[in-house]
Amino acid sequence: MQKHTNKLINETSPYLLQHAHNPVDWHAWNPETLEKAKTQDKMLLISIGYSACHWCHVMEKESFEDETLAGIMNENFICVKVDREERPDVDAVYMNAVQLIHGTGGWPLNCFALPDGRPVYGGTYFKPQQWEVLLKNLADLYQNRRNELVEQASQILDGINQDNLIGAETDGNALYGDVLDKALLRWRKNFDLKHGGSAGAPKFPMPGSIQFLLQYAHTTADRELMDYVELTLDKMMMGGIYDQVGGGFSRYSVDAEWKVPHFEKMLYDNAQLINLYTIAYQVTGRNLYLETAKATADFVLRELTSAEGVFYAALDADSEGEEGKFYVWTTEEFDQCLGDDASLIKAFFEIENEAHWEHGKHVLMCKHHPETFAELKGLSVEDFTKRLTQAKQVLYGEREKRVRPGLDDKSLTSWNAMMIKALAGLSLVANDEKYLEAALRAADLIVARVVQPDGSIWRNYKNGQATIAGFLEDYAHFADAALELFQVTMDEKWLSLADQLAGYATEHFYDKKEKMFWFTSDSASDLVSRKKEVYDNVIPSSNAVMGHVLFKLSIITENAAYDEMARSMAAKTAGHVEQYAPSLYRWAQLMLELSGRFYEVVITGPEAGNYLNRMYAHAFPGKMVIASENSSELPVFKNRFVQGKTLIYVCHNRVCSKPAETVEKAQEQLA
Repeated sequence: MQKHTNKLINETSPYLLQHAHNPVDWHAWNPETLEKAKTQDKMLLISIGYSACHWCHVMEKESFEDETLAGIMNENFICVKVDREERPDVDAVYMNAVQLIHGTGGWPLNCFALPDGRPVYGGTYFKPQQWEVLLKNLADLYQNRRNELVEQASQILDGINQDNLIGAETDGNALYGDVLDKALLRWRKNFDLKHGGSAGAPKFPMPGSIQFLLQYAHTTADRELMDYVELTLDKMMMGGIYDQVGGGFSRYSVDAEWKVPHFEKMLYDNAQLINLYTIAYQVTGRNLYLETAKATADFVLRELTSAEGVFYAALDADSEGEEGKFYVWTTEEFDQCLGDDASLIKAFFEIENEAHWEHGKHVLMCKHHPETFAELKGLSVEDFTKRLTQAKQVLYGEREKRVRPGLDDKSLTSWNAMMIKALAGLSLVANDEKYLEAALRAADLIVARVVQPDGSIWRNYKNGQATIAGFLEDYAHFADAALELFQVTMDEKWLSLADQLAGYATEHFYDKKEKMFWFTSDSASDLVSRKKEVYDNVIPSSNAVMGHVLFKLSIITENAAYDEMARSMAAKTAGHVEQYAPSLYRWAQLMLELSGRFYEVVITGPEAGNYLNRMYAHAFPGKMVIASENSSELPVFKNRFVQGKTLIYVCHNRVCSKPAETVEKAQEQLA
């Protein structure tokens, strides 16, 4: 029987439930908790993390399970635990505060605030001795020199609010100028031309930024840039960051060579990487990219999919309290598992050399592609590929006997949307219906359980419950996914959903003065500052994604207001893109497409479905394919149906070429 149980026991978030038996009297973030801080005149201690966060677990064991430290916390503070993945709005405010104080941030995030929520101090991981001193000092300040904390809170809040100011619009013509060329000149200086990605360590995949560089390289025929993109893609899929046995990518590598991962697997990373490798295959024709996308999708369907069909958030880095234990191998284990092939497979996975992990264990990675390795060993590609596939199956079966990493089994709307989009696109390129079936199953459930009659949506879903109002990223990403489903299935209900979500967001999130969207709706009332998310991180910013959605909807529905909004949003960020493109990559992609490097492919007629599959898979990443076998009232199809004929209209900048009657002719026009 547990010695302690606090109010988190009533929550559904796996991260909050992990702390439900701490001696700390934790509360969830809600109006009742905030009111309690005011009533009891106590400072808020806001501790933010997520279930797959290794150092969050460390601080819990060292400090939050310590009876003495918990006593100090309970006596002097109202202690609040926040899952940053469920409440990115809360995380954004207090992360901003810590970044203003220290110049950097991260998780675990621990922030102290006045009873009204205004932050006064914070940091990330604290050792137990540091934590005790900090708790006592802040408690003393609040009791005896409160005016100093109030003054500090005012200064910090001013800084947070200033961070929302985006600046004036750049002249729209600048979008057609040299902004992106200048941005790329700066960006290239940080390329790692030996290992791919950005120079230095740690290395994060950043799939959205690589996708922009891929699209830019293809559009401008920049062979040098394309070589860098392919180098990055190769190094990631051959490195330890990629699960060579079971598929899927870890969150990042701790080194500069993609060797040793931080082992948690996040849904948002894998969704975007499936999309990236699918597009890379379309552009390059390299089959290994498609195989990587499929293996990653198979991992998600196998290990991150609920019985209902929605997608879970993450797999932990730890199993049995040890980071990476589930994934690493000894040479002896290889010998026992693989018998006569052990030596060959050990050589391929680079485990004959010095161990990459602790205690003589190895993270699997490869130096050569299978074809190259086979040639070096004097084997036929067919023979080696067969033996490698069999070895992976044996290793996977052996690994399944181990204790699995912890599962974060909540489902988040925006992360599910990214996976739905990725699977839908992969289904056409890989010609495999199972991926589309999985995408539609998840999308249908979200529509049934998460989308509300008034057009609003929930952020989270678990065990039949949704409890948190959706944020801009949920509307933007689900609208983006719905547009992808409309392209892939030709079913106009998905277009209607995308239009509905964009309409709701425009009404309840849009700031007409700044011409950008707030992260929270106009009904949100539990934060000291309302934020706008502009800069892209591993997940692209919700404003940038919404800009893309509005631009595409304006083409399909001829909604001029949406087109104007998208162009205005891009114009406001153009100056920032020139200076900081790696942190505004989705905006750079929008600018690339708004500047005329985007094609609409419209297909009408009885063979539209067949033609769609071939045109969608054609190597041009900056395009949208819209098809219908039957007559439609959509503006994009107006005057484009001819009885008994299937026609393909290739349009650029709202100007169309002569309709083509064959896929080959349309592809020539697209080229």
